[in-house]
Amino acid sequence: MKYLVITKKNLMVFFTCFLIAIIAGICSVGVAANSDRNLPIYCVETEEKKVALSFDAAWGNDDTETLINILKEYDAKATFFVVGAWVDKYPESVKQLSDAGHQVMNHSNTHPYMTKIDATQKADELSSCNRKIYEITGKTPTLFRPPYGDYDNATIKAVEDMGMYTIQWDVDSLDWKENATPESICKRVTSKVKNGSIVLFHNDADHTPEALPEILKCLKEDGYEFVFVEDLIYKENYEIKHDGTQCKKDGE
Repeated sequence: MKYLVITKKNLMVFFTCFLIAIIAGICSVGVAANSDRNLPIYCVETEEKKVALSFDAAWGNDDTETLINILKEYDAKATFFVVGAWVDKYPESVKQLSDAGHQVMNHSNTHPYMTKIDATQKADELSSCNRKIYEITGKTPTLFRPPYGDYDNATIKAVEDMGMYTIQWDVDSLDWKENATPESICKRVTSKVKNGSIVLFHNDADHTPEALPEILKCLKEDGYEFVFVEDLIYKENYEIKHDGTQCKKDGE
């Protein structure tokens, strides 16, 4: 009769194998979970030197007119994602943005964390903001940017159910930070922009009006064309990579 002799070495081998199996199982579950996760559009894969400038408007309004004037000076288009409550407070600025040729898109109605509200509330956040924008501009938004960049599958589905696209960004100017300077904002944006980038600014950040002219000048000198987010993205026959890059499907 043979006996199994348990030694310290055997135990170490057993526990090592056991741990490897556990880790492998966790990783496989993680991969499966990630593959089932729906993603917004962070940027677009393109060979064309196009960049989309975007501004979130949720709170203040001190600099909106200044930004419009700067964009006009450099013949630059921009997409403004506005909160419905902001529209209520500053309807004249919404009209001014639209009249200046910029696009006004949906940033929710009350700026909640979208993952923390139910499906009915999600739909109301989207539709209420859309309605307010339409009443002023005569145009129904086709894009949505979730507040705080907070989203989940249910949020993206709610947006898709309304025939809209969920938009994030791949270049964050960080203009909202307390220690931001015109120089740091400019350096961050110009060093990170690539073909198909979507850049995030805020309409009421302290130093954005100071930084924006140099950013626009540098990007124009580099050969970039400023386009609306809506015109940058693909509307059909596309896929979104794991990093949020939207690209044409193979063969398209």
